[in-house]
Amino acid sequence: MASFAKLCCGKSVSNRKEKGKKAVRWRIFSLKELHSATNNFNYDNKLGEGGFGSVYWGQLWDGSQIAVKRLKVWSTKADMEFSVEVEILGRVRHKNLLSLRGYCAEGQERLIVYDYMPNLSLLSHLHGQHSAEYLLDWDRRMKIIIGSAEGIAYLHHHAVPHIIHRDIKASNVLLDSEFNAQVADFGFAKLIPDGATHVTTRVKGTLGYLAPEYAMLGKASESCDVYSFGILLLELASGKKPIEKLNPTTKRTIIDWALPLVRQRKFDEVADPKLNGNYVEEELKRVAIVALVCTQNQPEKRPNMLEVVDLLKGESKEKLSDLQNEQIFKEEPVAGFQDGLSSVDDKSDFISEEQDSKDEVKEVAPLA
Repeated sequence: MASFAKLCCGKSVSNRKEKGKKAVRWRIFSLKELHSATNNFNYDNKLGEGGFGSVYWGQLWDGSQIAVKRLKVWSTKADMEFSVEVEILGRVRHKNLLSLRGYCAEGQERLIVYDYMPNLSLLSHLHGQHSAEYLLDWDRRMKIIIGSAEGIAYLHHHAVPHIIHRDIKASNVLLDSEFNAQVADFGFAKLIPDGATHVTTRVKGTLGYLAPEYAMLGKASESCDVYSFGILLLELASGKKPIEKLNPTTKRTIIDWALPLVRQRKFDEVADPKLNGNYVEEELKRVAIVALVCTQNQPEKRPNMLEVVDLLKGESKEKLSDLQNEQIFKEEPVAGFQDGLSSVDDKSDFISEEQDSKDEVKEVAPLA
């Protein structure tokens, strides 16, 4: 990738100031330096792992903490994902997008260095190691919702060229010390040329978050991210996983569970029981409605992320009122992509470019 080659020419690159975050310097790290920072990639430093490889905690000579993503094996595919992520992170700068500290490409080693996120991933709080601690009260959930929405809106509407993430999910929303959202992991991201409505590509992502037109036809667009974000909204509001196993042969999507409740205006039953009723009713209602509008099967019916941000902030009250009268909230579900999940026999929720079920994400923390 020509643009990646340009990145390797200097030892330090200064990024210009972008919306919502001051310019910072990122640089090329030596393998020796990262070995030292992570105690030779010691197992005790491991934060998580997935199909890509492993993530390690590290500390630089100046005392700053970092997270280092180390790709498992070198291959043309791995090198491409590495190049894409470094290039895109080098392009963007926003308070709700994970910052690139630098990278290392020595021999067959490919490593990306990020700021360390002390509160790990949203996944760890909803379904993982921190789920029993109840650190996500309603105010924090709303801050995460608005922050991640603004980060994605920046990718879609302010980055040049526009960027689609293609893997919006709970494990890719990291949380800093103040529980501010940082959207992460751009290895699957695509740049959208000016004037293009979508790009056709092989399917990558995670079951439960994939928009139907992308899962079935490989049509990736900003609207696919909107769909995935809608799933994430339901997940944050309810504490449920995107796909729930009801019994050994039957699965139910979070949409199939939530839509009947919203149609009946039973918003209290949508709320995560861990909240113990401590939430703002109007905000919960707003989140549930916006989520389901984002996850409509027809992409043209979904709002864009700028509209989503306004709706979630309560700045489009008339629009929200109109949305409640949409047909989706009146009719019974129509058999479609979401139906039939009961017959899915998947060993993994993760889909790689080759549909490799061995690439299941197993991370327990910062990066997926």
